[in-house]
Amino acid sequence: MTEAALRGSGMTSLRTRKRMVERLVARGITDERVLALMARMPRHLFVEEALASRAYEDLALPIGHGQTISQPYMVARMTAALVQNGIPERVLEVGTGSGYQTALLASLVPQVYSVERIAPLLAQARRRLGHMRIGNVIFHHSDGHWGWPEHGPYDAILVAAAPNELPESLIDQLKVGGALVIPVGSGLHQRLMRHTRTAHGHAEEILETVHFVPLKDGVG
Repeated sequence: MTEAALRGSGMTSLRTRKRMVERLVARGITDERVLALMARMPRHLFVEEALASRAYEDLALPIGHGQTISQPYMVARMTAALVQNGIPERVLEVGTGSGYQTALLASLVPQVYSVERIAPLLAQARRRLGHMRIGNVIFHHSDGHWGWPEHGPYDAILVAAAPNELPESLIDQLKVGGALVIPVGSGLHQRLMRHTRTAHGHAEEILETVHFVPLKDGVG
């Protein structure tokens, strides 16, 4: 990624990013790799121009098609959970959305595979990352429940929408020792989970209560 792309537009953006990172630290994010990257990543480029002034507030913002860009805290929380045992080589992202989480992952890991069910969002994210000269992401227009088994197994999987129950197909696409970070549940009963695949199944950890858009079937 070029320095020009990372700088974004103007000192105000740099100051607001610094304040965002200070809030992340206050909420318990301690991974220096994640904090440094979020301080540099221009989140305002991933939202509509009318919302750019709110890009560094700790808010989920609409991106169209009934979807949102997750609040910075949740992006940082999920990214830190994904890399807590080391940087994975190959990551599957389910739910490209705006491409913000995709760009963060691609700045940390060698290869990202990103799946999105809504074609216009996928096309927009592809353009954004292209303009930022991020070239280690392969995109796919597909139903997120299916993952992308052709390129598995993966060292880690991150899911940005909530199924009612854990999709076993995604666990099957993990390497032994690999981690799946995913919100699971419906309505007010969603939990952010970290599942680690073992030789005999998987171990799970509840990270916190969350609220994500549902993981839907089909493509659009």
